[in-house]
Amino acid sequence: MTLVLVVRHGLTASTGKALTGWLPGIPLDDRGRQQAAALGARLAGVRLDAIVTSPLERCQETAALIAAARADEAAALHVDERLGECHYGEWTGQPLKRLAADPLWKVVQAHPSAVRFPGKDGESMLEMQQRAVGAIRDWNAELGRDACYLVCSHGDVIKAILADSLGMHFDMSQRIQVDPCSMSVIRYTPLRPFVLRMNDTGADVTAVLQHSSKDGAPAKGKESDAQVGGGEGAETR
Repeated sequence: MTLVLVVRHGLTASTGKALTGWLPGIPLDDRGRQQAAALGARLAGVRLDAIVTSPLERCQETAALIAAARADEAAALHVDERLGECHYGEWTGQPLKRLAADPLWKVVQAHPSAVRFPGKDGESMLEMQQRAVGAIRDWNAELGRDACYLVCSHGDVIKAILADSLGMHFDMSQRIQVDPCSMSVIRYTPLRPFVLRMNDTGADVTAVLQHSSKDGAPAKGKESDAQVGGGEGAETR
């Protein structure tokens, strides 16, 4: 079997507020660095054969902080562009509250498999899923059946990977919650993947209860919407 720990990057100043996509120069803030360091400490005793990260700064920084906690074991760190954020095209850099008024927002919520983001650089969400899942499969093959490795990526990308592992139609992926610096664990076997853990932040259950708050919703009356990009999670509210 191959064990994959899939981690979303830690918080940034814009997480849950704007859709940063592939914009450069978006580092972790103090909260995000604390989250990544804490996760690194939790995983310090876990054997990792590799750490694979999206090329974007917030993921590379998260991965580096996790690796730094491994004083006794230096897992090789690799950058894979296929694990980068979805290319949101003209949506990139826009406030989430503004995007929630766009007619395309409803399609993203209900039928993400039909979405291609506007603009010449816009990517379809299915294309994003295909490249991300392909990356996981390739790393599984390269590292071998007895490997355990960590992948650091983005909210929508991780939802896509989890949906594939759960055998869900991609349109159901918006039912999956992926908080900042959360960890999901997938065991890949020759027959099928097994999802062992999802959205684990190691937090108290009160953090889950905070999801009932209206704070951070993309727009008034949109409490059943999933935030494109993944949102800022419960613990920051």
